[in-house]
Amino acid sequence: QVRPIESGGGLVQAGGSLTLSCANPDASFDYRTMAWFRQTPGNEREMVAYINSSGSATFYEDSVKGRVTISRDNAKKSVYLQMHDLKSEDTAVYYCNSYRVNSGRALGSWGQGTQVTVSS
Repeated sequence: QVRPIESGGGLVQAGGSLTLSCANPDASFDYRTMAWFRQTPGNEREMVAYINSSGSATFYEDSVKGRVTISRDNAKKSVYLQMHDLKSEDTAVYYCNSYRVNSGRALGSWGQGTQVTVSS
């Protein structure tokens, strides 16, 4: 079963920046809307941003709008999340997955995620 491989997380001070990467070697990657999710202890995963298969359309949750940019490289079967002006509330484990917009559900298997910790 193909699982995404997330990387790029770390410890950063409030106001800092990070770029997360996700390699997803699934053969259907090029045709899938991809999303980034995050999860904090005791809470469900929440979708924070998604990008359509061609990269021509994106969506951001209000909590991150204006501070993050999602992008993808289909040749590398990878999706990215550039994060700026990080806040303590951005602290979470971040995951990527294919995403069905109509249902609001992730479609594939989950990877290990990458931890982002923002210190205030």
